[in-house]
Amino acid sequence: MHNHIPIIMDSKSLSRKSFLKISGLGLSTSLLTPNILGSKLKNLMEHKALNSHKTKQPLKFALCGLGNYAHNWIAPAIVQSEYAELTAIITGSPNKVSHWQNKYSIKDSNIYDYQSLDRIKDNPDIDCVYIATPTGNHAELTIRSFEAGKHVICEKPMAPTVADCDRMINAAKKANKTLQIGYRLYWDPFNMDLMQAMRELKYGSLKGMESGFSYDQGSLTWPGDWRLTQAMNVAGALYDIGVYVVQSAFYSAQRHPLSVTASHSTDRADIFKEIPEHWDWQFEWPNGLSSRHSSSYGRSENYVKLKTEAGSLALEPAFSYKNIAGHTPTGTMNYPEVFQQKLQIDGQSLAILGQSPSSTPGEMGRRDIQALTAIMEAADTGASVKFNHFDY
Repeated sequence: MHNHIPIIMDSKSLSRKSFLKISGLGLSTSLLTPNILGSKLKNLMEHKALNSHKTKQPLKFALCGLGNYAHNWIAPAIVQSEYAELTAIITGSPNKVSHWQNKYSIKDSNIYDYQSLDRIKDNPDIDCVYIATPTGNHAELTIRSFEAGKHVICEKPMAPTVADCDRMINAAKKANKTLQIGYRLYWDPFNMDLMQAMRELKYGSLKGMESGFSYDQGSLTWPGDWRLTQAMNVAGALYDIGVYVVQSAFYSAQRHPLSVTASHSTDRADIFKEIPEHWDWQFEWPNGLSSRHSSSYGRSENYVKLKTEAGSLALEPAFSYKNIAGHTPTGTMNYPEVFQQKLQIDGQSLAILGQSPSSTPGEMGRRDIQALTAIMEAADTGASVKFNHFDY
């Protein structure tokens, strides 16, 4: 969902074994901290989300990485938000500058490349940097943005390793700035409904869970596709879209898993040379529940299916930008279409302004990288990986 940029990360030359060694694994079985408020869902449904917290001065955003996701989703979201404005761009593609500058009236002095990014420190036209580049670059660009004294919203998944996540979180603390992850589904009414229902045990306890998110990237790939490289996309579909599946497991179970078993496979080795094509894994939970999950660049799936005491609770599609659908034990979910990314920018801007809690802090992103790393280790070793501790 982001454009390729040629910055070499510390983890690029790591072997899978050393990668897993420094990443660090750990989870606990405690319940998750609640992240959504009943009023948040109510306001969203009334199309009044966050309007009670109007601010006179919107946050000034620099968008870092001008790929498809930035172009079609994040930039329009910033422009439509009453709490944000797009004032600067940071890009490794000089050919894109004139289009962006003309479309968004960006001043010459607010245009940066990856070499000059550090100069944003002296620019009062930038309050926050939105990182929309491939995963392999997230840590480096995030840390440099914090060193420049700016807030950061970093796209998912947070970073290649848990060690990278720690560096990002520490840099935010040192700069006394906020770090948030671009988890848009925390502003999607269907996923919010599911989260709240499970947190409140609206339909009783969880009795079964499975989820998957896959599409055929293999038929869409092009020469130089960053998604097929370990340096930029770590584990392929598992990181790129599997992070949504891991997230759904956490907010469906509302607790931490005890262990994971996993496998990976590849059908088209001529295309998937550095990363596996398919990933499958199973979480074991404290209440004796086993859940099944998958993510692939060669299948077609997009769902969360939960079995509760009262019956089926499911989303299908579950993770899309729009057209999500779902049902509960009491009937079909009926919510209006929303611009998820616009509501995300609203909420994250207000968190930066200190007017609302952060729904998607860096610690959440770190937790998910812990889980993804464990899945990789379990698949590579063929053994169950136990979780010992989660900080979030």
